[in-house]
Amino acid sequence: MLRSLLKININNELDVVLAYKRAKQLSERLGITIGNQTKFATAVSEICRNVVEHVGNGNIQFSIIEEQNVKYIEAIVADRGRGLGNIDYFLNREPNALNTKGTGLANSRKLVDYFNIESEFEKGTRITLRQRLPHNAPTVTKALAEEWMLEFDVDSVSPYAEIKRQNMQLLEVMDQLRERNEVAEQQLLEIRRLNNKLQQTNLDIQQLLQEREEQNARLQDINEDLDTFAHTVSHDLRAPLQNINGLSRALEDCLNTDRVKEAKGLFPMLNQQTARMDQFIMSILAYSLAGRKNITKTETELHALLAGVIGLLNLPDHIKISLPEKPLILLTESILLHQVFSNLIGNAIKHHDLNQNASIEVTYRLQDDWIYFSLQDNGPGIPPESQGDIFNAYQTININSSGNSTGLGLSIVKKIVTGKGGKIWVESEGRGSRFMFTWPASEIIQL
Repeated sequence: MLRSLLKININNELDVVLAYKRAKQLSERLGITIGNQTKFATAVSEICRNVVEHVGNGNIQFSIIEEQNVKYIEAIVADRGRGLGNIDYFLNREPNALNTKGTGLANSRKLVDYFNIESEFEKGTRITLRQRLPHNAPTVTKALAEEWMLEFDVDSVSPYAEIKRQNMQLLEVMDQLRERNEVAEQQLLEIRRLNNKLQQTNLDIQQLLQEREEQNARLQDINEDLDTFAHTVSHDLRAPLQNINGLSRALEDCLNTDRVKEAKGLFPMLNQQTARMDQFIMSILAYSLAGRKNITKTETELHALLAGVIGLLNLPDHIKISLPEKPLILLTESILLHQVFSNLIGNAIKHHDLNQNASIEVTYRLQDDWIYFSLQDNGPGIPPESQGDIFNAYQTININSSGNSTGLGLSIVKKIVTGKGGKIWVESEGRGSRFMFTWPASEIIQL
C-alpha cells in the first residue's frame, strides 16, 4: 500500500522550516507519540538542510507505506547534485566539533526507524526516512488526505511572508505621501507667484521637503535591511531552535522510558545545534560592529596582530601559515584589521581540503597610496561562477564547507575594507585562492 500525501520543493531555509512543520503535523495526525514526532521531524529537517547547504535545491515527498504488514510514514528527500562518493564514511563517523560536515546523515539515521540512502555520481542523492505508525493509526483515505492538505494550505503563511506584507503596505503609504508632496509643491509655487516676499520661506520649505524625500529613501533602505534580517533570524536562527526543541523532547522521552544509552546519543546533536546558533549570533554582532564609526586608532604591529588572530583560530597541525618577512607598524583601528584577517584566515582553514602540506601565506606590498595585502592558500579554489557573490551577505562557499557558515564573514570583511576607502577581490583559477584587499598607506608608522 502506498498513499502519497504531500510534496515540497526544497530551495531555501523557508522550505526547510516548512518541511519540519509538515512532518510534525502529519506524524501527529497519524497518532505517533510526541517523542517520535519530534525525532522524525528533526531528521527530516537535517536532511533537507543538507540539500540547501550542499546542493541548492531538491524536493521531499511524504507518503504512507505498508511493508510486511507494518505501516510507516515515509519521507523521501531527493536532489540532483553531484552525489556522495563515500557514504559509509558519513554514516559511521563520530560527531567532531572541528568538522561537522556530513554528521546530519548519521544523526538522522539514529532518529528514525528506517533509513536508506542511494547516491550516484552526477545523478544526485535519494534518502528515505520512515517512522513506524502505531497499530491504532487512522486509515488514510484519499478524502482524508485531501482534507489535511486543505488545512495545511490555510496554515501556510510564514513569519517572513507576514513581515514582507507589512513592508509592502508601508511602501504603499510612502507612495501616497509622495503624491501629497507633489500637490504641496504645486501649492507652494502658487504662493510664490502671489507673494514674492515669501519666496525665501518657500525655498526653505522645498529644502525640508527634499530632506524628507531623502529620509523616506533611507527608510526604504532600512526596511529592506530589516526584511533581510527578519528572514535570517526567523529561519536561520529558528531552525536550530526547532531542532534543539525536538531533541530535548526526544531526550525527555528517552529518560522517561529509561533509554539512557539512546539519550546519551542525543547530546552531541544538541551541542552541534547550540554551536550553530552561537556562531550565527556572534556573526550578527560582528556585522553590526563593522558598521560603527569613531573607533579609536592604536599602534598596531602586523606580526603581533596576525599571531593573535592565529592563536584564536585553533590551527590544525597539518596547515602551515607563513607571515610577511618585513615588519609593519600602523596607526589604525586594530579591532577592524583583526576582524578582516580573522575572517579571511578562518575561511582558508575551514575550507581547506588537504590533509598534509596545506599552506596559507600572508604577504603585503606598497603601491601608490595603498597597502596591498594578500592571503594565498593551496586549497580547493573557488569556482568562477561563485566568485561574484561570495562578498554578499548570507552567501556561503560550498567548497569543502562544514555546513556551519553563516554567510556573513566575507560581507563583514567587505564592509570594513570599503569603509576604509579600499577594495577587496578574489583570484582563483583551479586549485588555490588569493584574497587581495587594500588598506590606506597613510596609516603606516614604520616599515
